[in-house]
Amino acid sequence: MTIQAIAIDDELPALKLIENFCSEVEGIQLQKTFNVPADALKHIGKYPVDLLFLDINMPSVTGTDFYRSLQQEAMVIFTTAHAEYAVEGFNLNAVDYLLKPFTFERFQQAVQKAQQLIQSRHTQPAATPPLVFRVDYGLTRVQLNEILFIEGLDDYLKIHLHQQAPLIVRMTMKALLEKLPPQSFIRVHRSFIVALDRVEQVRNKTIHIAGHEIPVSSSYETAFFSQFRQQ
Repeated sequence: MTIQAIAIDDELPALKLIENFCSEVEGIQLQKTFNVPADALKHIGKYPVDLLFLDINMPSVTGTDFYRSLQQEAMVIFTTAHAEYAVEGFNLNAVDYLLKPFTFERFQQAVQKAQQLIQSRHTQPAATPPLVFRVDYGLTRVQLNEILFIEGLDDYLKIHLHQQAPLIVRMTMKALLEKLPPQSFIRVHRSFIVALDRVEQVRNKTIHIAGHEIPVSSSYETAFFSQFRQQ
């Protein structure tokens, strides 16, 4: 499947760079470039678009506000010279965030993420078997979609579940991670693993899930935000 894309940026050299990069990447067609966001909005209303390359810091409207105003679903890769906008971009579920000046390799990586996201949407996931834990001298089955997050407690793990009492099991974080699907669960701290689809909000490196606040440590921050924005 060829991704249909447009690019929006108030700086013409930035648009030219994206146009050149797109011509070197297979599986993506750049329909048009725009340095006036209002013109891009009219185009999107007439022609189907899968992906936007969208500058955040534009004089007439911010890229984040522009993306929020869209009436149809489209993926977005934000581009900007200002790193402080990254968290807001992640909270809008951006495919990626390119900090100017970016290389062709970094651009290609972002496009590949968009291609993988489209492919995953068209692939029917196989049924995932439940996990089985030994709890209080018995065995307990847990469906993956019931897990909110896992908390490490020395030699034990506390598995927090949706609308159920937590389970305390004797297991290491590493052993449990090997049993969890990596596209759905990620370690964010020495003591925490979270279910990505249960994350309600991320603010100031703190994850909010069902009334709980979970810290994101610096050693896991990059991997978490990279995977979270793909959800």
